[in-house]
Amino acid sequence: MEFTAEMIASYLGGDIVGDSGTKVSEFAKIEEGREGALSFIANPKYEHYIYETRSTIVIVNRSFIPTGTVHPTLIKVDDAYGSFAKLLELYAAHQPRKRGISDKADISPDASIGTDCYVGAFAVIEAGTKIGDGTCIYPHVYIGDGVTIGKGTTINSGVKIYAGCRIGDNVTIHAGTVIGADGFGFAPNADGTYSKIPQIGNVVIEDDVEIGANTCIDRATMGSTIIRRGVKLDNLIQIGHNVVIGENTVCAAQVGIAGTCKVGSNCMFGGQVGLAGHLTVGDRVQLGSKSGISNNVPSGETYLGYPALPVGKFHRSNAVFRNLPELSKTVYRLEKQMAELTAEKGKTE
Repeated sequence: MEFTAEMIASYLGGDIVGDSGTKVSEFAKIEEGREGALSFIANPKYEHYIYETRSTIVIVNRSFIPTGTVHPTLIKVDDAYGSFAKLLELYAAHQPRKRGISDKADISPDASIGTDCYVGAFAVIEAGTKIGDGTCIYPHVYIGDGVTIGKGTTINSGVKIYAGCRIGDNVTIHAGTVIGADGFGFAPNADGTYSKIPQIGNVVIEDDVEIGANTCIDRATMGSTIIRRGVKLDNLIQIGHNVVIGENTVCAAQVGIAGTCKVGSNCMFGGQVGLAGHLTVGDRVQLGSKSGISNNVPSGETYLGYPALPVGKFHRSNAVFRNLPELSKTVYRLEKQMAELTAEKGKTE
């Protein structure tokens, strides 16, 4: 499919600088631009590429003022990154989707599958499961007894969803993710062994959630582990039993959230953030990469470091930490001077 700069600008509400009739038929990173490709630039550190790229059209922020010769046609918008993402969504929505049920799938006669669904080869769907209209179940997916999956959801290859879990509408779960495995619950015995605590709850994933590859979300001991509407989880994340993650919170790769934590809405967690068990994190909290959280975090705060500190205190502490070698030398020199003064004083007495 081909699109003109005029069509793209109209869809995005942008302004054209250049030839409104020029056409594109594919997307490309700006540093790999080629004739007929559409690219974007949002981060100023990549600006030099715009003077070198061979892309035909480039989406830029309205604030962009070139400092050299620009060959592509520009479309100026309020948010270049968001606008490009919007175009990618439109492109993806027009890609052909799979339909039909493979005769190699193992589907219980007690399962209910809606209209216009896809179930791939070697998928297993157990008794009592209900799958909504337009949902895609890719090969080698396992869906346990009594699972409910909403409309327009995509379950990619190798996903395992244990019995009793509930998945909402328009959810995407990427390959290898496990939903509803037992929470980490063991009671210590007097002889040093451990007795397993049965995990009889489930996992509830609300609408419009996306979960990356090889992420694990444990079922609750009792009740539900809940991932609220609009949450986005990256790859390789561990969510413990009875955790609740609030709406529109995003977590980057390798985040670990221990059991029974309550995370608010619109939070942002960087990669490898770790939360100890039974904590409460408020709304709109930002946690920098590798932050270790051992206490509750109030709403609106930004924390960094291990153990994590409010951002201002962290930077002040880090300034001291960076100077520790020099401070150590100063203390050693002062100790030596004190020892010499003490020795001289002893000789005069």
